[in-house]
Amino acid sequence: MAAVLTTTSGRSVGEADVARLSEVELVEEIRALEELKAQASARQVEATARLDVVVRRRHAAAGLPADRHGVGVASQVAHARRESPVRGARHLGLAKILTREMPHTLAAMRAGWCSEWRATLLVRETACLSLEHRRQIDAELMTEPSTTQGWGDKRLINEARTRAYRLDPHAHLARSRKAEADRYVSIRPAPDTMTWVSALLPVKHGVAVYAVLKNAADHARATGDERTRGQVMADTLVATLLTPAEPAQTSTPPTGPVAVNLTISDATLLAGGHEPAWITGYGPVPAGFARNLVADALAEAHATLRRLYTSTTGALTAMDSRSRTFPAGLALFIELRDQSCRTPWCDAPIRHHDHVRPHTTAGPTSGHNGQGLCEACNHAKEAPGWTSQPTTSPDGRHQVEITTPTGHQTRSRAPDLPPGDPPAYASMRDFTQAVVLRLRRHRELELVRTPVA
Repeated sequence: MAAVLTTTSGRSVGEADVARLSEVELVEEIRALEELKAQASARQVEATARLDVVVRRRHAAAGLPADRHGVGVASQVAHARRESPVRGARHLGLAKILTREMPHTLAAMRAGWCSEWRATLLVRETACLSLEHRRQIDAELMTEPSTTQGWGDKRLINEARTRAYRLDPHAHLARSRKAEADRYVSIRPAPDTMTWVSALLPVKHGVAVYAVLKNAADHARATGDERTRGQVMADTLVATLLTPAEPAQTSTPPTGPVAVNLTISDATLLAGGHEPAWITGYGPVPAGFARNLVADALAEAHATLRRLYTSTTGALTAMDSRSRTFPAGLALFIELRDQSCRTPWCDAPIRHHDHVRPHTTAGPTSGHNGQGLCEACNHAKEAPGWTSQPTTSPDGRHQVEITTPTGHQTRSRAPDLPPGDPPAYASMRDFTQAVVLRLRRHRELELVRTPVA
């Protein structure tokens, strides 16, 4: 018996029908079925939450103690979904939060543009917030599908964290200080006689360790090493820890300072603002934590300031080149602006800096015509039928319009620019004194206020 499915368009599609669809119709069918999966997940969420209510009422009528109301619901959910009781409890918790605290996310699932997994990510990243703040993020991100159009899971997580840091900056800073005591290293088995060795480290140490390994991989690949980037990083880690007396075997470049790029607004760095900062390769961090990180680097003379934007209205520093390749400064700017691969829904790290419009079609080598891509996406865009065009979104952000071989279009918007400037001071001398005071007393950065005479 052939399987039959009904899509959001109301058309029943069987196995024989799929074989007769054109390329364009196949793409549309895949999208329709994806929306159907999201709608089915929303229905499961509502049924799960309702099951909890019904069982609790039955337990109350039976005279069970209040702390026993609802016992066994998670197991029933697990049985129905053919999953473990632990996963059943997670599904139950998700259903209760979505139906009671995050109505916009649930509505997005019903509409078919938010999957159950992405809803789970939003619930997880807002778990530490109050009900009021959680509902605010829910409304900001999930009211309109255009808000998160093209975002990968990592981008969604980072945006939710950024808003959470902004809404509750002091609590997040206190938690980050306390979390350093939880650092540890663990090991667990992996398939094919391999192992996962994980280290939970403070962000400044973790990012620095990763940067050292990444630099080693870049150096090895540049000198013709046939190993993959991951293999070089793994080999360097093992060689550094187990054979420190033989550094030549690690294929590492000469030792020196490790560059960790922190993008932070003027208002956050110099005027006590609460807008989160961004660490390349990691993601958003609370404002107070970022200021402490800058102050520690300054105290050790390890910090360099570089202004990326001419203003906070969306105008970017003008940069271009006559070269076919992006020079180092322009490449760094694109990497800091884009943060991850610009292909919609791809969160892979940036490996290539490429022209939006191919150089062969007179596309200039500039920040506006540049984009950061992972290696796989850069090769994929060279396939016949793929085109892209750089534009600017209504809110001033860099935007890339992508057209697939079937004529379907999607947009990729760059992340928000760091907002805000320092407040206006009566004179440059007053401003300089305020900056020096805030950076000198780095352990009191959030508390220091310099009045203007």
